[in-house]
Amino acid sequence: MRRVIQFRNIRLFRTSALAFNGERVNHTAITPSEKEHFKQLADTWWDSYGPQRVLHKMNLLRMDFIVDNIRSHIKVNEGVQNEDEKVFVPGWSHQNLLPSEISNQIDQELDKATLKIFNDKKLSCLDIGCGGGLLCESLARLPNVNDVTGIDMTPEVIAVAEEHLKLDPILEGKLKYKLSSLDDIPLEEKYDLVTCMEMLEHVEYPSVVLRKALSHVKPGGYLFLSTINRDFTILKIVPPGTHTYSKYIKEDEIRSFAEQMEEFEIIDSRGCAYLPAVGWIYTATPKIGNYLMAFKRNPEKA
Repeated sequence: MRRVIQFRNIRLFRTSALAFNGERVNHTAITPSEKEHFKQLADTWWDSYGPQRVLHKMNLLRMDFIVDNIRSHIKVNEGVQNEDEKVFVPGWSHQNLLPSEISNQIDQELDKATLKIFNDKKLSCLDIGCGGGLLCESLARLPNVNDVTGIDMTPEVIAVAEEHLKLDPILEGKLKYKLSSLDDIPLEEKYDLVTCMEMLEHVEYPSVVLRKALSHVKPGGYLFLSTINRDFTILKIVPPGTHTYSKYIKEDEIRSFAEQMEEFEIIDSRGCAYLPAVGWIYTATPKIGNYLMAFKRNPEKA
């Protein structure tokens, strides 16, 4: 039975960089049919009531997931030598043991220190499969982001992204787009934050894409992804033809893959679902439907 399961998942975990004829091929590229599909969506990418309306709504949850994970992994006293400048961090559950006034004051001081460190960061970001730039623009507007690079292989959506970028002068010099596959990005280019949102289910070799994406994360940096479990039927929420069921990736499969990457750990994984009357919400399990996942690279391992 185990062999059968592994055979079914060859597409997911094939890591060879050679074609059968021995020639190097681009395993991070999307297929012509996928490229044509996104070409058809290009003109309506920024229409929040059009075919991409669900993606527009999901972008809010994606940003919350990214920001929450970065903030929750900030060490407030890291690098602070002067004891008088350190923030008091209880090693126990102070909410249950201290009077509420004191407990609330501790929480406020921790939140204030965390927010300052978060805002003082100057993160460099790479968005793989950026499409028309929804996530890129949201990232670029964060106060702690220094620069964002969005890459995509469909000329039409890159053109849409570049045109929409002109509408906000604040983003000038902070956000740029490249018509490029991940293979075209030099290995020496490293980023504090790499994202692969709603793109792994559109490539033929997602394990190769994920491995390459992780190789561009700086020590101490993050990779965020979102995709769909291969056991879920989309109830006409997305436009017909947007996804191919056989390309969905189970959350457990990515976890198994991550075990091979010793310098990374999965710090968060959450299921999410779209409710037409509400929007996107977190669900009780990442094993069903859509899910978001966060990787963090060990700062001690270059």
